[in-house]
Amino acid sequence: MAQSGKIFITDYGFKDIHQEQTLFEAAGYDVQANKSSTEEELIAESEDAVALLVQWAPITADVIDKLQRCRIIVRYGIGVDNVDLAAAKRNGIPVCNIPDYCIHEVADHTISLALSLARQLTETHEQLIAGKWEIVPPRPMPAFQDMLFATLGYGRIAREVLKRAGSFHFKLGAYDPYLAGDLLRDEGVEPLLFDELVATADILSLHLPLSQHTQHIINREVIDKMKPGAILINTSRGGLVDTVALAYAIEQGKIVAGMDVFETEPLPSDHPLRFARKALLTSHTAWYSERSVPTLQRMAAEEVLRGLSGIQLKNRIT
Repeated sequence: MAQSGKIFITDYGFKDIHQEQTLFEAAGYDVQANKSSTEEELIAESEDAVALLVQWAPITADVIDKLQRCRIIVRYGIGVDNVDLAAAKRNGIPVCNIPDYCIHEVADHTISLALSLARQLTETHEQLIAGKWEIVPPRPMPAFQDMLFATLGYGRIAREVLKRAGSFHFKLGAYDPYLAGDLLRDEGVEPLLFDELVATADILSLHLPLSQHTQHIINREVIDKMKPGAILINTSRGGLVDTVALAYAIEQGKIVAGMDVFETEPLPSDHPLRFARKALLTSHTAWYSERSVPTLQRMAAEEVLRGLSGIQLKNRIT
């Protein structure tokens, strides 16, 4: 075993991890990569690791408390829901994510869902295939310039989404309690209160982390306050939306929705969203491109090495 210690890659869904192995081994570390699925396996394989690189594996308090040498945990991706942050903080282990590897991909996917629903492409396609030729769309269709495209949150991805929306001449708005209204106005975005956002947005796109405060932030009560015919887009975290309430609202003709993320993935075969005809669903693919995958792998490995070298971390969560 190399003197520098072992870096443990708990799990991954990539074609290979050659990039990470090359970087880690060049720096003098041994690499162990498994697709661990149980807490017992994770504890047994990680307790002597100096760093963990994680994709979906549950890094629970029990796993973290058993780590004897770990100096950093890095998540392949943006969300850190599968890492017990409190336990990591208690043990003095920094947790980092990679929030900037797929900003353009997610923004592109978000605007694609929104434009498709706003122009009723799927509905018109299905109508045509069914043998009904109409030169007007199935439902009322306002011009983009008369629609408010608003984001819940105004982080890096939300900003890119609104830049794209602006090029289509939507009116732009956002709610973010952590940012001053003047900053948004300077960027051509109208700052809105939460209730204003919900009540006035023609397209509402979610861009928030998942926490106890944001779990089901879009629920039946909130959906009832949305404009009739409004479009809800979620390419952020599945738990932000009560999807059962959403499916009901879609079936009642209240709103339509484009969803890339879900509370349970894969989306269960009997989930009511699967039968909501005015829902446009994708299978958590917003992050993906041929560029984003190797970029994520490289950035994650580089953050691990920064943590082990005592260099300032780029994206520390705890």
